[in-house]
Amino acid sequence: MKKLIYLIIILSFSAAGFGQSSGFLFNRAVDKYYNQDFKGAVEDYTKVIDQNKNDAKAFLCRGIAKYYLRDFEGAIADQDKAIQINPRYTDAYLNKGDCKYNMQDYEGAIAEYTKTLEISPKNATALTSRGLTKQYIKDYKGAVEDFSLTIKYHPNIADAYIYRGIAKYYLGNYEDAIIDYSKSIRVQPLSDAYFNRGNAKNALKDYSSAMKDYDKAIGMNAKNYKALHNRGLTKTTLNNNKGAIEDFSKAIELNSHYGDAYYNRAVAKLNLGQKEAACQDFRKAEQLGQINAKAALKKNCE
Repeated sequence: MKKLIYLIIILSFSAAGFGQSSGFLFNRAVDKYYNQDFKGAVEDYTKVIDQNKNDAKAFLCRGIAKYYLRDFEGAIADQDKAIQINPRYTDAYLNKGDCKYNMQDYEGAIAEYTKTLEISPKNATALTSRGLTKQYIKDYKGAVEDFSLTIKYHPNIADAYIYRGIAKYYLGNYEDAIIDYSKSIRVQPLSDAYFNRGNAKNALKDYSSAMKDYDKAIGMNAKNYKALHNRGLTKTTLNNNKGAIEDFSKAIELNSHYGDAYYNRAVAKLNLGQKEAACQDFRKAEQLGQINAKAALKKNCE
């Protein structure tokens, strides 16, 4: 699971209360940030801070720019400065949490999101980020709790239903997961909701219905290579190996490093008696680190 990073930055800034030079520098830093000149943004925020050591917003934004330079320790130091100036600066705790997540300090990230929620209990970003982090460390029950709170306070966030559905899926609660994906679709139809609902239906061996969801997911996002791959798996289960190979091949076109797609295309080719072509795919899957490919090569190709 890829963690969603929520970084907060001020779109514009008034020079009121600051020297004209300070306001100009701040706005120029914002422009540089949005043009992805993060080093230049850091330089301008530093100049703002040099003029006003108590500018919490400048520390916050400089920390965000440092984050994108992957200077996570420097980013955290800036957020700490912002918090020292304003102890209730929720954005700073959030950004510290994102930095710690990317430093693989997951418990530390959870602690920062929790601090945000102590100040702002209904903060959707903090609830979602904490839930996603718990999900990443396989605390699926804790993730369900956080996503449930997100939904309680913000029932129109479609992604929250998807995330909760994924956590329920990993807990083996496939029927409940399907309910959440369906709720997400009612709020906002998204390719990911159909894709994940298809996975849950597959787990329940409702293959025909799963196929329809994969079709919908791919129709909404033709680059959804995971949906193509999983539709291919379903076609293999239904003995439509030719159709499965077509889906696996499309998934590989979109992601040439997708080891599972090579492996499963090889399985479908074996089912059609295409041993030589299957062995080529097993070898490519092994090169990409697919965990079952080595044994498959030994069994079928040596």
